Amino acid sequence: MDSTVVANEGDSYTKALGNRQVQMIAIGGAIGVGLFLGAGGKLQQVGPSLVLSYAICGIAAYFVMRALGELVLHEPSSGSFVTYARKFIGPWAGFVSGWMYWVNWAMTGIAEITAVAIYVHKWLPDVPQWITALVALGVLLGVNLVSVKLFGELEFWFSVVKVLAIVVFLITAIGLVFAGANIGGTPAGVHNLTDHGGFFPAGIGIALMTLQAVIFAYSAIEVVGIAAGETKDARKVLPKAINGVVWRIGVFYVGSVLLLAMLMPWSFYSGAESPFVTVFSRLGIGGIGDVMNAVVLTAALSSCNSGLYSTGRILRALADHGEAPKFVGRMNSRHVPYGGILFTSIVYVLGVVLNYLVPQEAFDIAIAVASLGVVATWATLIYSQMRMRQAALRGEVERPSYRMPGAPYTGWATLGFLLLVVVLMGFSDGAEKIAFYSIPGLAIVLAVGWRIVSRRRGARVGDNA
Repeated sequence: MDSTVVANEGDSYTKALGNRQVQMIAIGGAIGVGLFLGAGGKLQQVGPSLVLSYAICGIAAYFVMRALGELVLHEPSSGSFVTYARKFIGPWAGFVSGWMYWVNWAMTGIAEITAVAIYVHKWLPDVPQWITALVALGVLLGVNLVSVKLFGELEFWFSVVKVLAIVVFLITAIGLVFAGANIGGTPAGVHNLTDHGGFFPAGIGIALMTLQAVIFAYSAIEVVGIAAGETKDARKVLPKAINGVVWRIGVFYVGSVLLLAMLMPWSFYSGAESPFVTVFSRLGIGGIGDVMNAVVLTAALSSCNSGLYSTGRILRALADHGEAPKFVGRMNSRHVPYGGILFTSIVYVLGVVLNYLVPQEAFDIAIAVASLGVVATWATLIYSQMRMRQAALRGEVERPSYRMPGAPYTGWATLGFLLLVVVLMGFSDGAEKIAFYSIPGLAIVLAVGWRIVSRRRGARVGDNA
């Protein structure tokens, strides 16, 4: 363990987030565009077996959140896993995990911006997607630059809309399934899980290929840990938020996908629109499809909002240690790390460019690369917790009472699962393969970057000697 690491990297942040906002940020992180948009295309690709993928990834997400919870209760920090990786694994780990997390959100932001454009295109088919994407980016950038309190309030209401929409869908869908309702010419029911080619219509192998996309769907659940540095009474508030991840995963994700698969034959869904919009549009109820489109638009905006927030804090944590350009560590008078937020927004403009060049492929390419960042972040949290546990056994630190269940066995199992997800990406025929073959390039860039940082540190030490 690196004993030189200074404790909290969030000292200059304001404690502006209360229990109400943190609880909803945690919920909002568990409901994103991966479910609202991505589930449609994956249902069409692999059928009802997508339910199993969501359940398996949900178990991994739960252990990641429990590991995060133990680390946060040990030391609340806006640097989050960057702080923990640096402290328990080594300085290089903080550098690598921070930049991989940035890659995650840079690509996720591109996907969210693309999703916004897709949703608006339903209402304004004559407006180019790139224009919609640019307007959305401008609004969210303004919100994040004003204050963390405004971010928290906006995210609170975004999450309220998403949760209410999911609850309404779940209640409605359960009623439709039990009634065997006719949805666009086909009866709803449990039979839809097996009647159209079986539970694995495309085969088990193809079903496993969806794990990468589902991992992306669960991304952003870790944002609540980053919010710890700006949360009042973090040690009391955060365990409640993290504990709620279990039922949110079970109800919102697995429950929603299961009901979608029972409402209609899986082949009726499409990656071109949200599966929720597909269901309500086929019901023929006037305006419901538009309402759901507005809800999923909110989900995309919410996720992009969270991306700007989290990367701003992580980049500042890197800049504080000379591992990112000084500019990204700058704070304004409202205690907002505007440098990091602006840096990320510049990359989000790439999403606007992609929407102009390849509007159909932009979403798939972005989430495939983003998934690598998600896997890296989750693995960092799990391994940091394992190293903290070892340090505690040696008597070097004290573990909090809120702990990772089943450690260290659940930690090793989760790491093994994450490795499997990465390996499977290499066998894909789509955008996932592009992401897989980008790994050596990312590794080289990170290695060169760390070498440069290390040399600068060595030079400074030499000058001070």
